[in-house]
Amino acid sequence: MSAVEEFFSAWAKSDAAERASILSAAVAPDVTYADPRTDAPVTGPEALSEYVGMFSQAAPGAEALVIKSDTIHGMARVTVAFRMPNGMEQMGQYFVEPADGPIQRMTGFVGTGAPE
Repeated sequence: MSAVEEFFSAWAKSDAAERASILSAAVAPDVTYADPRTDAPVTGPEALSEYVGMFSQAAPGAEALVIKSDTIHGMARVTVAFRMPNGMEQMGQYFVEPADGPIQRMTGFVGTGAPE
């Protein structure tokens, strides 16, 4: 499992210790993460685990699945499906550095950038 797949598997974990353990293995100690719901970039595995934990608390039983990924010059573009237990799904696209190894920086966007 890649670091990015590990990272998103943590989104379904309601147990804080389990989630923190998964994230610590997937990210660098000084990781930065941002998406449309963050007021500012989240920095460090502990803060990131707290942020990701809000997802599992708000949507118990939901999961985040990597459905597509490609890389260029050390950066990955990742498409993620956020699947809710009620059948709803939201897509997101993330840009990740580096493409392999522990995640140093990740920025996410709602949708996939495809024309509507």
